[in-house]
Amino acid sequence: MAMNYCIESYGKPAVAGEESWVGRIIDTVISADEYFRLKDSIDYIGVTTRFKDVINTFRKDPYNTPAGFKRELTYSSDRVLRVDLVRDISYDSNGVLRPTNVLFSADSANPYEIAPMKGLIANLTCNPGIIYDLFINNPKANVGNKFKNRDEVMVEIAEILGPGVDISVELNNPFEKDFNLLLEEAERFKEILSPYRVVIKVPHTGVVNAANVNNLLVENKKLAENFKYPATEDAFASHNLCLKFKEHGYRINYTLMFEPYQTQLALQAKPYFINTFLRQRLVQSETIHRYLSAYEATKDAAFLKNMRQYLYDIDYFNASGLESDLLDVYREANALLAYRKFDNKEGLDGLDGMRHNLRCLKNCNLEDTRLIVCSMEGENNYPDIDRLLCEPEFSALNKKVVITTEPGYFARFTSTHQVVTYQRRFMNAAKGQA
Repeated sequence: MAMNYCIESYGKPAVAGEESWVGRIIDTVISADEYFRLKDSIDYIGVTTRFKDVINTFRKDPYNTPAGFKRELTYSSDRVLRVDLVRDISYDSNGVLRPTNVLFSADSANPYEIAPMKGLIANLTCNPGIIYDLFINNPKANVGNKFKNRDEVMVEIAEILGPGVDISVELNNPFEKDFNLLLEEAERFKEILSPYRVVIKVPHTGVVNAANVNNLLVENKKLAENFKYPATEDAFASHNLCLKFKEHGYRINYTLMFEPYQTQLALQAKPYFINTFLRQRLVQSETIHRYLSAYEATKDAAFLKNMRQYLYDIDYFNASGLESDLLDVYREANALLAYRKFDNKEGLDGLDGMRHNLRCLKNCNLEDTRLIVCSMEGENNYPDIDRLLCEPEFSALNKKVVITTEPGYFARFTSTHQVVTYQRRFMNAAKGQA
């Protein structure tokens, strides 16, 4: 029978003045190897400075150590074994791992819909659209106009979610040229959420820059520039912004990742999260496939004309693309679907990007970086992801995955029609019983 050991097994006193801190972690499990290797080398048990700061930061938390932190042992030359608290959302309260390696997240800034999921998620993602359009300026969601601004919403969300949930928040204007202004905005988030929970969302910028971004807000809300030919400075503006925030100690959620080819370059920006967006890309692929199939079946050029307009509507073409030769449009659409592997099981479910990103993470040198799988809809998106993560190639990568979407979409997959059937039977059988 295997012996279980914990910090208390050493029978060593706490460092003077740290008795109450050490009392929180004497149940920390250690391996037999660790126990015998260190038992004659330590005189005292203590905690690190960061340990104390974490406890003080989340002093309202009722547990010995809060969720969102793993306990790590450190040994110093003064023969003291210390316990540190290291940020890791894989852990629940008291250094216990969460139930599954796959973690869940919510795309919401609505405290009323976040609250029912607070014990189930390890991350929350917000962007200006989620905060303002879907909540603050939406009277159906922001009941009675209780929340007046973003700070009030963030304070409420932080209180609801507690220490174990990272909160990814996006800056209002990533095209601001004065980095100090962006830093001030990030510092405000850090003040509200704490340095341990705040994650800054930085969106890919591509061809969009400070000079042309206003074109997205006026008239036809289109850019003249072709997305394929950004200026180098513009294309890497978001990468460099990630690196700047990283230098200032922030973890980064690098967002707006739709195509697999974005991944390896995104990893150079050392993000904490990268993303795979599913919904829009899959819908676009399905729509393009329908146009191609209709044209190939009928040879009616109207289908190619409609597809050309569609490619303009989704910003794949700019205005000049509306004049493209229809044969070129046909070739371009076929090439796009071929890249997305839409004709085989690697990409027919729209998850080729997710597969690619997991393979990239498996082979990168960023141990803490995770993939957020986001933007889902329909009956198959989540079940397909669930099955993919059980495939032998990817099952070992589950600890790298965070799945996020609107709370209502997750709610759909907590139940089946058979639940109704059996509840009918059970409730009728128990009717009238105390």
